[in-house]
Amino acid sequence: MDIYSIPLSDPDTWKIFSSTESLGDTPEQINSVVGTFGVPEFGTPFVRQMLIDTMPKTFAELVRISGLSHGTDVWLGNAQDLIKSGTATITTCICTRDDIMIYLINKGLEHGQAFTIMESVRKGKGLKPDWIDEMKSHGVPDWYIESCKKIKYMFPKAHAAAYVMMGWRIAYCKIYYPLAYYAAYFSIRATAFSYELMCQGKEKLEYFMDDYEKRKDTLSKKEQDTQKDMKIVQEMYARGFEFVPIDLYKANAHTFQIIDGKLMPALDTIEGLGDRAADAVVLAAEDGAFLSKDDFRNRTKVS
Repeated sequence: MDIYSIPLSDPDTWKIFSSTESLGDTPEQINSVVGTFGVPEFGTPFVRQMLIDTMPKTFAELVRISGLSHGTDVWLGNAQDLIKSGTATITTCICTRDDIMIYLINKGLEHGQAFTIMESVRKGKGLKPDWIDEMKSHGVPDWYIESCKKIKYMFPKAHAAAYVMMGWRIAYCKIYYPLAYYAAYFSIRATAFSYELMCQGKEKLEYFMDDYEKRKDTLSKKEQDTQKDMKIVQEMYARGFEFVPIDLYKANAHTFQIIDGKLMPALDTIEGLGDRAADAVVLAAEDGAFLSKDDFRNRTKVS
């Protein structure tokens, strides 16, 4: 499949950013009202909450959200408050640096001055008094001026658009090629996947998730990464997909694979089995069946 041929207006892909409907699960099953777990730029708790707060309805609004999420002092304490109060909307608040120049030009400011103001704001240098006077004389509202003053850094629109196009394409694959998506995600992006914790069924996974949630304030960095991966696995189970037990003679060392409509985890997802050991098991298995545990230890050098 050519990922660049994926349409950017698919209605089911759109639903990922506004609900979980297209995934076939419910918000209660995955503890989220949007389905963007594992979607680049839209999968973190911070951006998922932005989606909930803004309820975007167009691709252009997703680009604006990406701009907000990558800026400094652009969303929190700024655009978020303006949207919640009804002062502005996702289409009228400042989201990318380009917004400022285009808005000021449309208000009647001279092009060069609009560019200069944009450059100052996006670098966090604020507004000069004479600029403020000029903006007010052209009908720029006070809330817009105050918003400019708070900004420390702004993202370019083209960069935001590129990120959203990438995220959209991944979301499309998540809907229409789910097993391939999860196989790729767990092989490449998951940093703390655990065969013992995640591949023994939905009930056991949720038992460990509850335990992690109770200890959330004291989790180690590795446990935090594991918890993040658990949420993707929970979603996979909620969509009706399952893992097949690891087979020493079929499993890959580092990549998941699709077997009979299920996912077989990689050997390195077994706790304590490092990269070299996983490679050694695969190489040894190519020479024939293991006759005993001792034969396995001798041929793989695994403890």
